[in-house]
Amino acid sequence: MTMAEVGFLGFDVFGTVVDWRAGVARKSEPFLRSKGLDVDPLTFADEWRSRYDPAMEEVRAGRRPWVRLDVLNRENLEQVLRRHGLDPATVPAAELHALNLAWQELDPWPDAVEGLTRLKRRFAIGPLSNGHLAGMMRLARFGGLPWDVIVGAEIARSYKPQAQTYLRSAEAVGLAPTQVGMVAAHNNDLKAARECGLHTVFVRRPLEHGAGQRSDLNAEQDWDIVADSLVAAADALGC
Repeated sequence: MTMAEVGFLGFDVFGTVVDWRAGVARKSEPFLRSKGLDVDPLTFADEWRSRYDPAMEEVRAGRRPWVRLDVLNRENLEQVLRRHGLDPATVPAAELHALNLAWQELDPWPDAVEGLTRLKRRFAIGPLSNGHLAGMMRLARFGGLPWDVIVGAEIARSYKPQAQTYLRSAEAVGLAPTQVGMVAAHNNDLKAARECGLHTVFVRRPLEHGAGQRSDLNAEQDWDIVADSLVAAADALGC
């Protein structure tokens, strides 16, 4: 397949563009210490993230109405705190809100800003993420991410890998699915995007889940582009 017709690149953000694990751990560490919780911040980040997909599945399956990701993250945070013996009702709401903002204060991977800036020379670019619009905006300002537009879950009112998330995002930028490329570090994301007609760019992030990561270490299909960084993706795409 050729990407000559592509006019927009949509990006998975959490894991592909930003290092969610280190950022959430950094923001969680002082909170955990202040509450006397003997939990490794990286373990806490992993536990919080582990509830991410099951929470979205409740929406995808129609068992609850559409809600934004920040709402799900807050609910998941409270579940993790309870697991460690802390009743969220005893914590000032402002503190829980501030901790939930960890997902909007994540550092880009070292190659991300350069790679995005180069890709932007040829393509319009933006998140095609499960994140909500305000969160993506704040994350972009925090990390200097040069998006042209934000699409994804809140635009579509559905969560990846549901087809409408990709299709309605393509519609929102005025392009056919075949004119959109999905950039992700997750094979399942790319598989769903390809099934909708999108082009695919796989970027390896072998440390997204830490040194013991076992998933998404390699491309599982013949994606259009396979790269070890966003800079390498820009090289492959002639940017």
